[in-house]
Parts: sequence; structure tokens; C-alpha cells
Amino acid sequence: MVGTFYSIIPALVMLVLVLLTRKVLLSLGTGIGIGALFIHEFNVIDALKEIVQVFVAIFYSSEGIETGNILLLLFLVLLGVMIAFLQASGGSRAFGEWMIKRIRTRTGSQFMTVLLGFIIFIDDYFSSLAVGQISRPLTDRHKVSRAKLAYLIDSTSSPVTVLSPISSWGAYIIGILGGLFAAKEITEYKPLEAFIKIIPYNLYAIIALILVFVVIYVNFLVGPMKRHEERALKKGQLLSQDRLPPGDLSNTFTANANGKAYHLFIPIVVLLVTTIASMLVTGWMASDEGTSILAVFANTDVNISLFIGGILSVLVALGLYLKLPSRQAGLVKIAKEGTLTMVPAITILLLAWMIGSVIGTLQTGEYLASLVTEAEMQTAFLPFLFFLIASIMSLSTGTSWGTFGIMLPIAVDVLVVTDMSLLLPTLGAVLAGAVFGDHCTPISDTTILSSTGAGVHHIDHVVTQLPYAIIAALSAGLGYLFIGFTNQVGFGLLVSILILAIIVALYQLFRKRLS
Repeated sequence: MVGTFYSIIPALVMLVLVLLTRKVLLSLGTGIGIGALFIHEFNVIDALKEIVQVFVAIFYSSEGIETGNILLLLFLVLLGVMIAFLQASGGSRAFGEWMIKRIRTRTGSQFMTVLLGFIIFIDDYFSSLAVGQISRPLTDRHKVSRAKLAYLIDSTSSPVTVLSPISSWGAYIIGILGGLFAAKEITEYKPLEAFIKIIPYNLYAIIALILVFVVIYVNFLVGPMKRHEERALKKGQLLSQDRLPPGDLSNTFTANANGKAYHLFIPIVVLLVTTIASMLVTGWMASDEGTSILAVFANTDVNISLFIGGILSVLVALGLYLKLPSRQAGLVKIAKEGTLTMVPAITILLLAWMIGSVIGTLQTGEYLASLVTEAEMQTAFLPFLFFLIASIMSLSTGTSWGTFGIMLPIAVDVLVVTDMSLLLPTLGAVLAGAVFGDHCTPISDTTILSSTGAGVHHIDHVVTQLPYAIIAALSAGLGYLFIGFTNQVGFGLLVSILILAIIVALYQLFRKRLS
């Protein structure tokens, strides 16, 4: 079953269960179990051993302790503790009051969230969590549903990061291109030059960003998002359920009456500055290419940078809390409650890593990639085909980076022997498809962390973002067909934008007539 059509089944079952039951832990666990049974040809004992080994490998493998995974999990704990201090100190309440005097409209609060997503472009993990913590007090005051906040965060973090050469994603992609160009003796482009020229071909990322502004400006509400927004506006209920999601302690602590806006602002600034500085330092120390900024970001250690930033921000938040004249909550209670709020997010992330490992063993990605090399069709369809396969691969495996690593080399191999004039459009299509799949799957790290940053139930975020991702992907897919036949990026981008405009206009007209 490894490397065959059957390797798709565990991911497919998981995705169907998620949409039907909305029980993410059950769905992920089922996918892991089916995948383990497939790996060991339905030998139950060996399948159980596989599951245990996959879980242990998250923390310890043949190469030693998995420091990166452990540091990311510890950062989530630290983030929960920091949020607890921000809530207990009254900083979140005071910051919301301070911001609402300056940003007085609901639309303005959403535009500010998107603007922060553009500003914090260094890394998608960092953007997802930091933007959520800064924006949430303001969007809550303006009755923006948490599901919509999560959508705004997720649909800016990955698209902005994948379009920026000075980011963890950009550096990673440029590194892959450099190796591929050298191996295939492609001299027409330098890796950085190629990345920059690929940007306009990354249609999904561009359309997804345009759609974010459309959603805010014309209040374009599709599918479940409409229910979430109407509930937030009419009832002031920001969540679809009564229980609080990860990262929300609104009903746990009484906000300190002496809290000021700087009790929230200062710890988050410390988190931002420290994390970015740590990324620069770790990247510079690990770089073998001098002090090139791209070399720095290619070698940066995001997880240890987040961990260092998390520790310092918690210490600062603790110090500010201790200076308050009166404190209603004890330090142990704050730390405990903050940690507990992150348990659901950590559990989902662990299961997502496990099913990613199982799917990797089943060689689902390799099977999907083989479909490209075996397909015989007109070269004009290659950008669209690679967009489609990269989307399915990213959706199934939950990793855009893994999709980059598998599909970019295949794209170069295919284009070298078919039509080099379509090299940049096809590489752009791979990047676009990987981000689209990342937006749709419940096992993507970025999707999970966007839910955490926004303080919304994970599946609520997945199902409300899905229609928007599909609209952007449909627009981009048609654009790739036009690019394939004309090799004109401007024409393809224009077609994508026009398709998006037509979809939005028709939907708004249809909704108006129904109302």
C-alpha cells in the first residue's frame, strides 16, 4: 500500500471525518490508526507499535533529541502563561479600551489586523500567534467573530511570507532553487532573481490577499462565516460554543482594575523584538555564506527564537503584574490556567505531526508526485497541473514546506525536458498550490496556530476559511490555464482578478435578492 493509491486513504478519511463530525481529535486519531494499519498490512500489534514509535519520534529519534519540536511546544506553553498574565493584569482590557478610541470602526479593526500581518512577515508561525494577540482585544470590542479573525490572520501570514524573499519561507525556497539550478546547470537565473520573478506567478497568494481586503471592504460573507458574523453582531457571541478555546481566559480571571494598555503592549513588543533578534542571531551563527541576509534567514532557527522570545515576554509580563498595587490571582494559578488553555492546541499539533509522519511513511506525497511525471499532456497545461497536484499534496500531508521540497525538483525535471519557457510559471504554481492546500487542511501547523492566535475552535476556523480558499484557488487555477497558453503573467493575473470579481459580484447579487 506504500506509494500507491491506497496511501491517500488515511488523509482522505481524516478530512471527511473532520468536515462531518467537527471532532478534530477523533478525525486525526482515526487517520493515524488507518495509516498505521496500512503500513503494516493490517497487523494490529505492529500498527500499535508504529503509533507509539511515531509519537516517541516527536521527542526523540535516531538522530537524538528533537529539540525543535520540544521548543515549539514549550513556546506554546509560555504563550499561554503570557496571555494569562495579560488577562489577569487587566492589560488586555485596557489595551482594547485604548485602541477602540483610536480605531472606532469594525472595518478599521479588521484592516489593522491585516496590516499587522503585512508588517510581521518574517515567519508564518510568529505572524499567526503575534497578530492574534495584538488584534484580539480590539476585534472583540468591535464584535468581530473569532472565526473571521482567524481567517484574516491565516490568509495574510502564509501568503505574505511566501511572497517575501526576506522570510523563513523565502530563504528556504531560494535555497532549494539554488541547489536545483546548480544540479541542472540552469544559468538563465540566479536563485534570488528567480524567486523575485516567480512572485507575480504565485497567483493563489496574490488572490488570497486581494480577497482578504474584499471580504473586509464589502463584507463578503460566504458559508459558515456568515453565521459566525451574524451571531457576533446580533448576540455579541464571538464563538460558536460556550466553552472557551485555547488562548482565551476571559472568564477565568477578573481583569485588574489598575491594568494599563502597556501591560499588554510591552510584553508583546518584547516578544516581537526578541524573537526577530534571535532569528537574526541564530541565522548568522549558522550561516556559511558570510553575512548575507538571505543566508541568515535560510539558516535561522525559528523554534529556539520563539522559545527565547517567549521566556523574556513571560518574565516581563510577570514583572509588570507584580508591580500592580493589588492582585486578585496568585502566580501559580495564573501559570496553571495559562498552561491548561494551550493543552488542546498542543494535542492537535502532536496528532498533526503524527499523521504527517504516517503519511510520509506511506509515501503519499511521492505517489501524488508520480502522477505528474506519468501524465502525458500538452505542455500548456503544466502550470495548472502542478498547481493542482501541489494543492492535493499539501492538503493531504499538511505541510507546505514538504510540498516545496518534493514538487519543486519534479517541476524543474519536467520543464527541463519539455518547455523551459514555462519554468517560472510552473514553479510559481507549485508555491501557490502548497499554500492553498495549507489553508484547507486541519493538520497544517499554520492553520492550528492561527486558530490558537485568534482564540477560536480549530474546526470553526477550518470550515469558515475553506470557502474563501476555494474561491481564491478557482480564480488562480483559471489564471494558470491562461498563463500556460499565452505565457503572459499579466494576462493570467488579470484573468484571476476578473474571475474573483465576477464570483464576488454574483454572490453578493444573489444574496441581496434572497434577502
